[in-house]
Amino acid sequence: MDFAKTMREKAVSLGNRLVLPEGTEPRTIQAARKIADGKIASAVTLLGAESAVRKAAAECSVDLSGIGIVDPAGSEWLEDFAGTYYEKRKAKGMTPEQAKTDMLSPLRFGAMMVNKGYADSMVAGAESTTADVLRAGLTVIGTAPGSKTASSCFVMQLPDESWGSGGLMIFSDCAVIPTPSSEQLADIAVSAAKSCRDFIGAEPVAAFLSFSTKGSGGNKDENILRVREGVRLLGEKKPDFVFDGELQADAALVPAVTQKKAPGSPVEGKVNTLIFPDLGAGNIGYKLVQRLAGAQAFGPFLQGFAKPVSDLSRGCSVEDIVTTAAVTLVQAGKH
Repeated sequence: MDFAKTMREKAVSLGNRLVLPEGTEPRTIQAARKIADGKIASAVTLLGAESAVRKAAAECSVDLSGIGIVDPAGSEWLEDFAGTYYEKRKAKGMTPEQAKTDMLSPLRFGAMMVNKGYADSMVAGAESTTADVLRAGLTVIGTAPGSKTASSCFVMQLPDESWGSGGLMIFSDCAVIPTPSSEQLADIAVSAAKSCRDFIGAEPVAAFLSFSTKGSGGNKDENILRVREGVRLLGEKKPDFVFDGELQADAALVPAVTQKKAPGSPVEGKVNTLIFPDLGAGNIGYKLVQRLAGAQAFGPFLQGFAKPVSDLSRGCSVEDIVTTAAVTLVQAGKH
């Protein structure tokens, strides 16, 4: 399975709409053209002052035919968006005036387009920080029902298709939460399971990773206890997918080791979704698999929002933006 190609084809079939807040950023403009031409989104909107967007497009020789341009400052939606944002944030001291000022931010305006149903997905980060993209998503869209946690995942495509589901695996969280609490670990697992279904098209089998397997590391270390409690809390949610923990990586991934170290484990060494105990483990883990096993790493993709938002690396390529857009449009599901 070619993950990037599959996501683009799936996005085409869904026909969802995309907003790109960084409307004057050259790579974003070039990606918008590719997305529109490939019908990866049924509608593509760039945000920014129209004259500035058109000037930037001309400078990179991009024809904007069929691509929408919305200037937050002159939009007919501005007052409505500001009113909605004020109602969401007034308990935290937001004033109507500040709400309107905040809505002039393309990131917040784009997120509100998604929140209000004028777009199905938002992709940003080619020139904005991850913190700014997350802040816009959390304050405007918020987290999914039943979750308080926004996190991330990587889709790992391994050369050996015996791992995961045909060589595809979800690694989470590798980019957002440095030291997740037990509650956050449970939320991350739920979000990662959805990502597994969305991106891999397989039923999730999740393992909460640790340096301990079922108490082998003792019962006092707070890192073990945090993961173990996360597993318990997930059980209380009664999720519709298989999971287990705490497990060492070999106990999660190798059936013979699972049988030896965790006999009776429901994952049976058939894991396709790994939940890392902290950002250090997750970030190191995905990079080791990428470099030493020759895996392709796609992401990070944000997850756990009520509606899809994705962050880009500021070093991203045009193709990175196109693939991330396709993934985010797939997250939106059927329009």
